Formats: sequence, structure tokens, C-alpha cells
Amino acid sequence: MNRIVKFLRDVGREMKKVSWPKRKELTRYTVTVVTTVAFMTLFFAAVDSGISALIRLIP
Repeated sequence: MNRIVKFLRDVGREMKKVSWPKRKELTRYTVTVVTTVAFMTLFFAAVDSGISALIRLIP
């Protein structure tokens, strides 16, 4: 039990050292991630459609 308590105290100390992003940075990072995911989704959907169309052309 002492090991768990020590671990949790150490975690608390380390969390105080973390440099948390400001609201503006967090918003920018979130927009970047969402935009990237949306772009990758559209890209892979287009590639998938193209490959599907090519496979349908094969007799």
C-alpha cells in the first residue's frame, strides 16, 4: 500500500512540473488536429473509391 501512495505522490509532483498549454494554443492545436483528420478522411475515402472503381473494371 505504501508503494501506491508513494507513486501517487510522485505523480502529483510531476504533474506540477508540466507546462500546460494556454487556451489560445490549445484551440490552435485542436483545430490543427481536426483539420488534419478531416483531410486524411477525405483523402482515404477518395483513394478507396478510386481503387474500388478500378477493381470493378476488371472482368
